[in-house]
Amino acid sequence: MKLYDFPGPPSPRRVRIFLAEKGGDIEKVSVNIREGEQFSEDFKKINPNCTVPVLELDDGTCISSIDAINRYLEEIYPEPPLFGRAPEERAQINDWCHYINVNGFMAVAEALRNSAPRLAGRAITGSRNVEQIPDLAERGRQRVLYFFEDLDKQLEGHEFIVGDNYSAADIGAMVVVDFATGMVKIEMPEGLSNLKRWYQQVAARPSASA
Repeated sequence: MKLYDFPGPPSPRRVRIFLAEKGGDIEKVSVNIREGEQFSEDFKKINPNCTVPVLELDDGTCISSIDAINRYLEEIYPEPPLFGRAPEERAQINDWCHYINVNGFMAVAEALRNSAPRLAGRAITGSRNVEQIPDLAERGRQRVLYFFEDLDKQLEGHEFIVGDNYSAADIGAMVVVDFATGMVKIEMPEGLSNLKRWYQQVAARPSASA
């Protein structure tokens, strides 16, 4: 089994953190996306969408969706459970993972990919070139602020995003916060004490540096 990876971007980081929490050890293959290695013909055979991460199984099957990769890792490394133990908890974690992907990760990506000069003509990931739309960058930044507010509200009275157990939802949300505040320079608004308390806690976990 191999994990096609590259340090820096948020997407592969989510898998590395998940794997670190599990204590799993998988062979990693670096794909230098800064030099466009993801567009090589060899890598397109692994993932035609030209993105990382990709988990290649022993039989050659390749999985390129972050949630799908993490769910597979959950099956082969069941402890500690990061998608919940009981049906209700699993449903809530899955629900929040979806929310984080759509309203967090994609909002930050919308802001970045429609404004960064180095991404001109690359407004979406994948094999096709798409022109930037500046208005979408501004909308993305506003969506990120809404995302911060929603997380703060959810974390009121909760240690983690879903109750008192650290989960895949916390991993995804922490990476989104770092993506927004680091790469896109979207400052966290004043207040939001629940969000800031939670962030300090999850960012201090050893896995956060994976």
